[in-house]
Amino acid sequence: MPHYVKSHGLGNDYIVIDPSKVPFALTPAAVRLICDRHRGIGSDGILVVAPRGSGDFGLRIFNPDGSEAEKSGNGVRIFAKFLREHGYTDRDRFALDTPGGRVNAQLELDHGRVASVVAEMGKASFGPVRSIEVDGRELAVAQVSLGNPHCVVIVPDLARVDVRRLGPLIERHTAFPAGTNVQLAQVLSRGAVQIEIWERGAGYTLASGSSSCAVVAACHREGLVDREVVVTMPGGALEIAIAPDGELRMRGPVEEVCSGDLSPDLLRLLQQA
Repeated sequence: MPHYVKSHGLGNDYIVIDPSKVPFALTPAAVRLICDRHRGIGSDGILVVAPRGSGDFGLRIFNPDGSEAEKSGNGVRIFAKFLREHGYTDRDRFALDTPGGRVNAQLELDHGRVASVVAEMGKASFGPVRSIEVDGRELAVAQVSLGNPHCVVIVPDLARVDVRRLGPLIERHTAFPAGTNVQLAQVLSRGAVQIEIWERGAGYTLASGSSSCAVVAACHREGLVDREVVVTMPGGALEIAIAPDGELRMRGPVEEVCSGDLSPDLLRLLQQA
């Protein structure tokens, strides 16, 4: 078993680590070093094999700044592929316990390879925040939770908005004391939305599964989209569906990049972190 496996979902890349297979503790400092794209392996976060609750497997999710996330849509697809292709299960359906709630995963195979994953991401709930002041102007927003926090801003023209500027301002806004993930969304049709993403603890991100679900939930609540929507991001597209009972289902690809062992030099630093 290698020390790590690196995969991505639409360019949103994660490193998967089983703590029982590495000779160091995953402290916040160790997470930051591993995720560093110059001094470590480099990634948008780390997925950790964790003790399960009542589900089949447990998952913890770390942001590159060392903080812990409650849930990740791309992360659960990556983790589901890892479990099947690295000998943890031979099943095509199983339940993952995350700090943000249960996720049921269904694998879609292509000649034995996990090519895509369908994940039941839970039901969206909405908070009381409907507008915030940013840079001296009022922004209409939707406060959405899928077990992790989101702030959705629906805009008429995504090309005219800078998520790299607005994202950190909204992430740390006083309306969200614990911070929030940020999505800027343009509705293209009843079945298509385009978004840009700023993730809490990670920054600008090419794709996000939970963000896509939050956006569809917010747009559907406003009567702007139907129950089946394709969400396009810089990294690619995800299919999001809202069941009659409100359950959000996400379908998207996942690809493994590499696996390997950490060098003695990096292991020495990680053991000191």
